[in-house]
Amino acid sequence: MVTTDNPTTRGGRPAPRAGSRPVLATLLLASMLTTMAGAIIAPSLPAMEKHFSSVDNAAFLVRLVLTIPALAIAIGAPFVGTLVDRVGRKPVLAFSVGLFGIAGGSGLVLDDLYAILAGRLLLGVSVAGIMTATTTLVTDYYPGESRSRVLGLQAGFMGFGGVAFLSFGGVLADMNWRGPFAIYLVALPLTLLVLRYVTEPPAVAAGRGADGRPAGARMPSLAFGIYALVLASQVMFYTIPSQLPFYLEDIGGIGASGAGLAIALMSLANALVGLNFGRIHKRFGVRPVAVATFTLLALGFAAIGSSSHVALVLVGLVLVGSGIGMLIPNLNTWLASRTPAAIRGRVLSGVTSCLFLGQFLSPVLSQPATGRLGIDGIYLAAAGLGIAVAVVLLLTSAGRKDPADAPADAPGTGPAAPAAAHPAPDAAAQR
Repeated sequence: MVTTDNPTTRGGRPAPRAGSRPVLATLLLASMLTTMAGAIIAPSLPAMEKHFSSVDNAAFLVRLVLTIPALAIAIGAPFVGTLVDRVGRKPVLAFSVGLFGIAGGSGLVLDDLYAILAGRLLLGVSVAGIMTATTTLVTDYYPGESRSRVLGLQAGFMGFGGVAFLSFGGVLADMNWRGPFAIYLVALPLTLLVLRYVTEPPAVAAGRGADGRPAGARMPSLAFGIYALVLASQVMFYTIPSQLPFYLEDIGGIGASGAGLAIALMSLANALVGLNFGRIHKRFGVRPVAVATFTLLALGFAAIGSSSHVALVLVGLVLVGSGIGMLIPNLNTWLASRTPAAIRGRVLSGVTSCLFLGQFLSPVLSQPATGRLGIDGIYLAAAGLGIAVAVVLLLTSAGRKDPADAPADAPGTGPAAPAAAHPAPDAAAQR
């Protein structure tokens, strides 16, 4: 194990070690918050619309309450990524988690629809900060194979968090439309954990110039291809929450609760695959996993769109969830292996931005096409896009090796400091 000097806190206690269990738990819990950005308040929308029925365009504005955080995340992530690199990972994460609790919970007390919308915009900015800072810290703290494992754990925790928070939100919404807003308050005590346990990686400061800007670091050209893959995958994926309830009702008379359970099944597959991503990456590497990801998406959407049998639709949802479970941890692993630590926040923020931009654009692009193609045609078109991406990835990966497939970061592309500057990951994180 690599040994390093262990800094102390102001009270004289040893500072938590990067990669230790408290640090890992804090980052995973913070990552779970991001699943609460929008859909957690979806069950409240009908009652909210009645409450604000006297407001002009209430129906439209209430729906914006659900979707506007995604747009704020997509727009705000690149700016937040720059702050993560210049100001630091820890201050951005601590501020973002605190803002998440305040902005998200504001719906408990605000009685003006426009003020609630303003709170949702701030919520989106906070989610951009949380996603970018937590992912950047994981890639800073964990090199090589441990990185892919922890990124998979992050995806798994986000998947399980989505199932738990969305279910609890529905229960609270039955009591009162403001109820789901209370769940956002869990971020406030988590802010204290961030301040206590998260430490700023020394490699980041070492990579900055005297003016605080990254010194001699350049964005890898691979980044733009990764961004395109994220955007395409989310445009495909979000046809499920936006269209599946209508599709299940058409083919099987399945109501809202049944559609919710079907989507929860997909989320469960997502989480389980994410938890095992470290093993998958260790065996196959980033390029083969990317091909497999889009192949699974294509097969899943083909199963959903080509059959009127609900059972086959459920199989398709499991396949789609399995592909999504590998998608983001794999692409983040790939991109982080090529990105110097000093600009990692800015580069990884592009993944966050494209992730939510795809979610925002998906219904905008798919809804007009349902009139011509039908919902089944939309899913078959998504399958066609998935197989086309898989073929392109397969053709471009033939005979090529990537630093992310190596057991550790390639020289000059991983963490910018020498190995001794990063404490070894906790033994529990390596198992």
